[in-house]
Amino acid sequence: MNKICNFCGHKIFRKKQVQYIYKHNERFLMVNDVPCEECEYCGEQYFQAEVLKKIEQDFQDIYFSGKKAKKEVKVPIEEFVEI
Repeated sequence: MNKICNFCGHKIFRKKQVQYIYKHNERFLMVNDVPCEECEYCGEQYFQAEVLKKIEQDFQDIYFSGKKAKKEVKVPIEEFVEI
């Protein structure tokens, strides 16, 4: 089966591990070393459904079931119109 990038139409991909940021209702979860395939031409990233489901479950476990995250960081937030 030939894969084609939905964004640019190219066919060459490389396997990578990236940082993925999951957001739901103004809450965030950053996950490191997430496996994906990335288009070598435009950089569009593709994730398997099972990978994204694991991330979503981890988000639920942290925010609603009391799981302790490995690390937490403080992030400053600005409104563009105010800078």
